[in-house]
Amino acid sequence: MSMLIGTLLALAVCAMTRLAGLDRDRALYPVILIVIASYYCLFAVMAGSSTALWSDAGIALLFTVAAIIGFRRSPWLIAAALAAHGVMDLFHHQLVANAGVPPWWPGFCSAFDITAAIWFGISLAMDCRSARLAPASAGE
Repeated sequence: MSMLIGTLLALAVCAMTRLAGLDRDRALYPVILIVIASYYCLFAVMAGSSTALWSDAGIALLFTVAAIIGFRRSPWLIAAALAAHGVMDLFHHQLVANAGVPPWWPGFCSAFDITAAIWFGISLAMDCRSARLAPASAGE
């Protein structure tokens, strides 16, 4: 059930940001990635585990760096990092002992991340395709 809810929520968030035009800002998906990566730090604080906090802060830092590099160089890196975070969610418990992570979180977050990555990737591909098909402007 958590995976279904994660998928539906990601579709709703991505669709609403698209309809509102928020996805025209290049920063939207990098910010989403940074926020998603920070949740494990929140769970570590809730559990009162400084060991888990440091471990999860290191992981969050990796995804934050990917978001920044993707923002500056290629949005495809952001789509890949979102998908990678979704895969990481399924193995997080093997990487970090974080008692604050709710039992339903890995499935929910994995589904959200992978769905958002697919949506963003499709959006990028459509934007690239429409740019190639768009007529040249009069100034070119």
